[in-house]
Amino acid sequence: MTEEQPVDQMTYEQAIHELESVVAALDKGDVPLEQSIALYERGAALKAHCEAKLKEAEEKVAQITLDADGQPTGTTQVDGL
Repeated sequence: MTEEQPVDQMTYEQAIHELESVVAALDKGDVPLEQSIALYERGAALKAHCEAKLKEAEEKVAQITLDADGQPTGTTQVDGL
């Protein structure tokens, strides 16, 4: 088995790809119980990481301000950040 990359160091794309692999392995149902538990825990961590990355991106997009012509003029602070 290859060394697992720490979830908190993954990009969104890396995490979602691995999460899809975890789900596929669990869906097959031919994984031993202990490995299934480890996969489930890894999947939960990957899911949380993906959700956090999406929230970060959403907040960055929300900060972009537009002028009257719809052109970006800069960014603005989002409430709560």
